[in-house]
Amino acid sequence: MNIDYKKELLNQFGSNVFFDYDLKKKNWFNIGGKSKIFYKAYSLKELINFIKKINKKEKIFVLGAGSNILISDDLFDGVVIKLGKNFNNISLLGEDIIVAGSSVLDKALSDFAIENELGGFEFLSCIPGTIGGGIKMNAGCFGKEFKDILVSVQAIDESGNIITIPSKKIEFGYRKNNLPNNLIFLSASFKGTKDKRQKIIDITNELKTEKDKNQPTRIKTSGSTFKNPISQTKKKVWELIKESVPLDKEFGDACISNKHCNFFVNKGNATFNDMVKLIDFVSKKVFEKTGISLEKEIKILK
Repeated sequence: MNIDYKKELLNQFGSNVFFDYDLKKKNWFNIGGKSKIFYKAYSLKELINFIKKINKKEKIFVLGAGSNILISDDLFDGVVIKLGKNFNNISLLGEDIIVAGSSVLDKALSDFAIENELGGFEFLSCIPGTIGGGIKMNAGCFGKEFKDILVSVQAIDESGNIITIPSKKIEFGYRKNNLPNNLIFLSASFKGTKDKRQKIIDITNELKTEKDKNQPTRIKTSGSTFKNPISQTKKKVWELIKESVPLDKEFGDACISNKHCNFFVNKGNATFNDMVKLIDFVSKKVFEKTGISLEKEIKILK
């Protein structure tokens, strides 16, 4: 990296910018190498200044909770941005609109909705990511997705301009949308439905119980590995894997969860390549058995 460029970043952003920053502890898999530049944005003004400073010279990746990402062991030749506390606010607008910063945890939004007697957010209690990541991939579970409650999104583009996008202008699909990849989500507005607090709590607890019964917890995993191939079969992806793959197959310390076979696990010191080999192996076996090509749900940063 150009020494003068490095000095300029340090002079302007000080202790908020890091170089050759280790990403291994920043994701649930506990896998990964370093990022050439890592930037912790504590305010919108600082973030805009940073985006304008790098002036499209670097690849940018915004890291949320790290719950849905597999990071390469090689150096990421770009900037990883982590949004700080000023992007972690939640507030009530009127009776049924909640505004949440993009680094707010999905569970925190669900809890806030309970406090304010708003239904429709219960499913968020079972998604381990952030609001920004949830919008990015239209996250969902138990038959509900982000698109069902989203009103609008506030973001900045790669030039540092702030824009607001109504949800009706966004085309959502299964775990995707048509928004440009270079947008950094700042906050979003969501609409709920007034309901009795205890009813909302009961629904939330029911969903949590169902999740805990069927999905692994407190281990090095990253949620669903593959998307359900809804256009090709009525079967869930875990059913296809169970029918097609020897579930005890391992590559290094990368293995398949014995609780949910669409969850892959780092049982110790798995490398990026170990996990990629497991992902490719499962994908290949499912295709050989069923003719169905699986699409990854987890994001890969390399």
